[in-house]
Amino acid sequence: MEYNDIVINSIAAKCKECKMKTKRFSSFKEIVQAMGLVFGDIGTSPIYTLTVIFTLTSPTTENLFGVLSLVFWTLIILVTLEYAWLAMSLSIKGEGGIIVLKEILSGSVRTGRKAAFVTFLGFVGVSLLMGDGVITPAISILSSVEGLKLIPGFTHIGITTVILITCTITILLFMFQSKGSDKVSYTFGPTMLIWFFALLLSGAYYIAEIPGILGAVNPYYAIEFMVHNGLTGIFILSEVILCATGGEALYADMGHLGSQPIRHAWYFVFFALVINYFGQGAFLMTHHVKNAVLFSMVKSISNTFYIPFLILTLLATIIASQAMISAVMSLVYQGITTRIFPLLKIKYTSTHLKSQIYISSVNWTLLIAVLLMIFLFRRSENLAAAYGLAVTATMTISALFMIWIFKLSKHRTKMIIAALVFITDFFFLIAVFDKIPHGGFWSIIIALIPFTVIQLWSRGGKVMHKSFMSMPVDIFLESYNQIYSLGNNIKGTALFFARNINEIPPYVVHCIVRGNIIYENNILVSIKTTESPYGISVSKIINISKGLSGFQINTGYMEIVNIPAILKENGITEKVIFYGVDDITTKNPLLKLYSFLKKITPAFVRFYDLPSNKLHGVITRLDL
Repeated sequence: MEYNDIVINSIAAKCKECKMKTKRFSSFKEIVQAMGLVFGDIGTSPIYTLTVIFTLTSPTTENLFGVLSLVFWTLIILVTLEYAWLAMSLSIKGEGGIIVLKEILSGSVRTGRKAAFVTFLGFVGVSLLMGDGVITPAISILSSVEGLKLIPGFTHIGITTVILITCTITILLFMFQSKGSDKVSYTFGPTMLIWFFALLLSGAYYIAEIPGILGAVNPYYAIEFMVHNGLTGIFILSEVILCATGGEALYADMGHLGSQPIRHAWYFVFFALVINYFGQGAFLMTHHVKNAVLFSMVKSISNTFYIPFLILTLLATIIASQAMISAVMSLVYQGITTRIFPLLKIKYTSTHLKSQIYISSVNWTLLIAVLLMIFLFRRSENLAAAYGLAVTATMTISALFMIWIFKLSKHRTKMIIAALVFITDFFFLIAVFDKIPHGGFWSIIIALIPFTVIQLWSRGGKVMHKSFMSMPVDIFLESYNQIYSLGNNIKGTALFFARNINEIPPYVVHCIVRGNIIYENNILVSIKTTESPYGISVSKIINISKGLSGFQINTGYMEIVNIPAILKENGITEKVIFYGVDDITTKNPLLKLYSFLKKITPAFVRFYDLPSNKLHGVITRLDL
């Protein structure tokens, strides 16, 4: 069998993997959980989407039908087709996300320009998603607080007050992160279920008055709107994408609940969103409202229910923000375990939810960035000018990856549909470029920070590894056997951490060969991150030589690895643990930045929480 056939068969197997796991009925509880975990961002889009759109154009009957048709078909193509159907048919052990798409492709294009292209686009996608994690909490919470202006007695509330309230809520949300959301996460699903019912009922109220508005599902109105509005239509299209922000969460969060509960929840969420958008359209046909369309619609139905709805809105936006914060933490963790991000101190806030982690440095950096966005843009409609660029670019990259994967796996029908989705994504991407001078450049600036860190860390790591001067194990054994045979060995077991058991790091050579520090039992320990998100296994290499053995831990990139527990389970009781500490000297400015990053980030022994009373760091000087 040729290599290309092996690649195609491997990808085809991965494409079918999710299907094999999800042919079961989703319980009501799982569907409700999916609403709380997955649909916060896209579920709160009705708060601001039509408000922003109709600041650019007047809500005439023709424009309303055209915009609603665009919204409807955007949800169909970019969320239902791209993510709920195409993307969710691809997984690695049930896990999804742009990193998974990258890993599936990386298995087929391991070297050369294609591999570099896939890696580059994957890094861009990850960086853009992290940038999205800054804007989502800002626009969601700010837009809900702005609803206070419609409460009697609060109509003259100033922008400064709105900003202060928004910042207070944001700060409290981020302060709460270190405690974990495990204790209150069970309320997220029911809260979002109530939220979607509120959207459904409020939209249905005005659709009942003007049922003809449902005719906007006809794509003719979307096409006619774009044809007759020219450049204005492009500007409108750049805001229509707001209705699909958060759609990528369907795929990214697939590993937490499985694809079926998320798909089943999406059917209801999609229906509730469409009814609400069309209800807002019907409301605008009879009411001349320019700001806060959703809030104005609910208030016109009943003053009594407005304040409870406003509280519900605030809770929904907090849940949406929480989901995005958790997603950023998860992305950083994946980056750490796949060695594209520096090691950071991690706190595990849940005993049973793997996604519940807290990274202090990421949390406070996110908070500062979110507050900066709030102070800079001040209004949700201004923030909308910056929102959508990162999301659209990520969707376009995902669609391109899917075309590639379906082509290799010979799924012709899916490849053609993925190509049509990519074309749609590309049109939206061109449209959102008009946002760059109006604040969209902040999306690029924010994404450049993680992208620069990824490039520095991954490239610096490669340069350092080439300069590492590791010794092949067979050459090392010549000296090791001579020293061990002298019999001057220290009692007990010593662990030596190495990236690869077949290549002996310089610090091990320094300890054993030059320093004659040799124990009765010496174990080379290697931690290898696999392409799969979950799963832990061990490989033992017994008797490499007398008194020397190997122990390799294979772990998925989403796994939380308890090394002391794994060692104990395998009968290893160490007396001392040796690890290398790199002292880098260089004249290269970029490598100096890499060296600085290494110095300010914790050593891997802190990341894996190894016992401090047994640790001995050995310095190795590297001239890069």
